[in-house]
Amino acid sequence: MSTVETITKAVARLGNEPLSEAGLIEHIHPLFSRVLARNQRTDEIYLANHSLGRPLDALGDDVQECLDAWYTDIDGAWEVWIAEREAYRGRITLLIGCSRADAIIPKSSAGQGLRAVLNALPTAKPSIVATTGEFDSIDFILKAYHHKQRACVSWVGAGPSGLFNADAIIATISHETDLVVVSMIFFATGQMLGELDRVIRAAHEHGALIMIDAYHAFGTNPISIEQLGCDFLIAGNYKYTRGGPGACFLAIHPMHLSPTPGVPARDALFTTDTGWFAKEDTFGYHRTQSPALTDGGNAWLEATPPVITYYQARSGLALINAIGVDRLCAYSMKQLSSFEQMLGNAGINTRPLDHHGAFTTIAVNDGAGCIEKLKAAGVNADGRPCPTTGVFHIRFCPDLLSTENELAQAVERLSPIIRPIAVQH
Repeated sequence: MSTVETITKAVARLGNEPLSEAGLIEHIHPLFSRVLARNQRTDEIYLANHSLGRPLDALGDDVQECLDAWYTDIDGAWEVWIAEREAYRGRITLLIGCSRADAIIPKSSAGQGLRAVLNALPTAKPSIVATTGEFDSIDFILKAYHHKQRACVSWVGAGPSGLFNADAIIATISHETDLVVVSMIFFATGQMLGELDRVIRAAHEHGALIMIDAYHAFGTNPISIEQLGCDFLIAGNYKYTRGGPGACFLAIHPMHLSPTPGVPARDALFTTDTGWFAKEDTFGYHRTQSPALTDGGNAWLEATPPVITYYQARSGLALINAIGVDRLCAYSMKQLSSFEQMLGNAGINTRPLDHHGAFTTIAVNDGAGCIEKLKAAGVNADGRPCPTTGVFHIRFCPDLLSTENELAQAVERLSPIIRPIAVQH
């Protein structure tokens, strides 16, 4: 039985009711026997699911399938590898509300997706608006472009609380702006940006394109690139979809692609981050005076791809698609609320947010020290300093494998260690 069939049958046994811990333990936990065995062996409570997601057992078999094709068919493996690429793209479309699989451009990192867009903008020195709360890679790439005078970046800071608001971003966008870059959920604090639709509309009203970093929403919060109307979206499978490093993507709104697959996109927006897989006749080896691009989103492909990443991500994407993001989000919010209540009963207050992603945070003074002590106590969490205030936030994220009993034990273990500090709401 294939990975997808096994996962689909397991999820079907859950029925159509809201997710429950008992149902997950009976039907879904057996798909994770290897990592759950590690839990028992180490007595560790893993609450860093917002960072590196825990893999299904099937991931190892899927990667082996990729390698077996190589061993068995040598160069003939490309036929099945390309087929898996298309399956990968198709699974992602279901999670981001995209109607065309060719709008998904596989990348090895979200930052690679950002560079592809920066190198597609029509001006030599584009004007960029971004927030100071973007993830380090995005922040670093934008600063590198600014430093090399290949872009002019205007940074939108947070308020005194370290949180961002739509009005401040909108106020920074002008008719000179070429691209806006903003997170849907900010990595350090977990804040979900309110009124994101207003920011997108404002960018378009000023003639700018907009890219959404949805890494902390992908697989855990409902997303629709076409309903949002953003031009680009970047994310990856490292976290909530359990696909490991290197399995990322850039999504391009279909309005920027040829309206009909099969029609060459010579006059459409395209990037200089390109390669021979973007050629009109990829395996014909013809040379032309100007780049003869293939049709649709494939014009954004690059050179020979790292095919193993498609197999890495197969099981996690299949699981999320089978369960449904809406069901997962509802369960995640309920689970997180229960954990926050346990913490509150122990006198530990998490940071209150009107809208947030799948993890909660606690502000502390000695961040590095707390993380080290938590690890020694058997609680695997992590933390980040807020990029704008410097206040360290420890991040906790239960997931489908976390039980109420585990969360209660985690609270017992961390209560003697964490001393929260107050932060402005």
